[in-house]
Amino acid sequence: MTYSFNLIDQPWIPCAHPDGCMEELSLRETLARAHDLRGIQGDSPLETASLYRLMLAVIHSVLRGPKTKGAWEELWKAKQFEMSKFDAYFKKWHTRFDLFDKERPFYQIRGETMVEKSALLLTHGMSTANELFEHSMVVETTPIGCGQATRMLLVGQCFGLGGLVHPKFPNLTSAPLLRGVTFLVEGNNLFETLLLNCLQYAKDEPFATLGDDEPTWEMKDPFKTRGKPNGYLDYLTWQNRKILLVPDEKNGNVFIQAMQILRGLDLDKDLEDPFKLYTKKKDGWKHLALTVERSLWRDSHALLKRNDLSNTHPPKSFEWLALLLDETECLKPNQIYRYMALGAGVHFKDAKIFFYRHENMPLPLSYLASEDLVSKLTEASTRTEQVKLSLKRAAFTLARNFISPSAEEKGGRQPDSGDVDKMMSHWNVEAHYWSKLETSFSLLVVELPTNPESSLARWNETLQQTAWDALASAERMAGENTKALKAAVKARGVLAYEFKKLFEELQPQQEVTA
Repeated sequence: MTYSFNLIDQPWIPCAHPDGCMEELSLRETLARAHDLRGIQGDSPLETASLYRLMLAVIHSVLRGPKTKGAWEELWKAKQFEMSKFDAYFKKWHTRFDLFDKERPFYQIRGETMVEKSALLLTHGMSTANELFEHSMVVETTPIGCGQATRMLLVGQCFGLGGLVHPKFPNLTSAPLLRGVTFLVEGNNLFETLLLNCLQYAKDEPFATLGDDEPTWEMKDPFKTRGKPNGYLDYLTWQNRKILLVPDEKNGNVFIQAMQILRGLDLDKDLEDPFKLYTKKKDGWKHLALTVERSLWRDSHALLKRNDLSNTHPPKSFEWLALLLDETECLKPNQIYRYMALGAGVHFKDAKIFFYRHENMPLPLSYLASEDLVSKLTEASTRTEQVKLSLKRAAFTLARNFISPSAEEKGGRQPDSGDVDKMMSHWNVEAHYWSKLETSFSLLVVELPTNPESSLARWNETLQQTAWDALASAERMAGENTKALKAAVKARGVLAYEFKKLFEELQPQQEVTA
């Protein structure tokens, strides 16, 4: 039986309207209505990132640009996509966007001997990659609609885990976006978001062009062996896996239940993604990775550093916007956008994704125009870390004296360090501290450009008050017996002394009583 599901015409992209309502639209309709849509919103942060990546690949493929800042400015001033160019392109490559095309199904390959698995394993979810081979946990008979299968296919190519697919075939490798955090600038509508992330696409921009640069659907041989992409379009549509979806039909509805899969292209690990943050370490350049305990707002200042390229490589989208600010009139320093941070927490040793994250932070464009502002934000971030260390010292004093009231006396009994660590872990003052600061930090980011002195002073007060609150929480958990109260007095003394050193110009805040 002949099946067809063409992404250009069929609805499959989950789009958010300004009122929050969701609607699935086709690729063409999403682009045509982008100026009226709020954005794209997948079922997970990985799906959202994968969808935006495809949209950018399509735009750059159609325009073969923008090659210059002036070309980008013309697109921006139009306030919506001029669809005649897109329609001509879609007509030319229409069959290549069909999920079940007889020769070149979208993001897949025919004519290979591959391993058949449940299609549910496309995205792995929170499971291990090795479940591609040992997948007793997977419900093999769950049918997947064509739209969902397409989104899963994108996620598999962008975020697929490495691991065993079958003993007779080479192991899968990790897909391009799995490592690190993808940062996307967010505008007031989908059109603005897509344009704000449309980088200059010209010779060796945004990175080296090594051959005939084409998206995978235009290539004669998408799986021709290469470690580095031919260029930006090749990279945006990189095929980490060889996949073929197996369609079936029930009651007139086409669905996917199985797939065939094999190792695809291996990407050079040293290649820097234009939408990630990299910092210089002793062993080379490293991407910013997601961790359970560290929210991404704590690294906001590093995203904005433009004049420290020997130590920090911010996302190229931020650098591109800074150039547009300098040399065009369509963006103004007083404008405030936002940025999305999308990614997964991964245990590569265990080949396991254990959490997803989608964070948003304000992005006043003034930071991209003023290094002095970035320095002030860096100062605030540094002070935040310093207060955290002061809080830890105070919590250590509380735990130490609670376990052994004579610990600070001459010849007094010293508590076991393991017991102190366990008690501090139980109180978890750091988690209390960080969890209360994110909203205030977002406010600081917005207010700092217009009121630097007052906003920094207010931030210093917030840091102190939050630390006192965190310590008070630990004191309450310690109890109200004499031993606990004496330990609390000493801990407060330590925190007050630390604040006196950190904030010479301010009187330390008094602790909050329970």
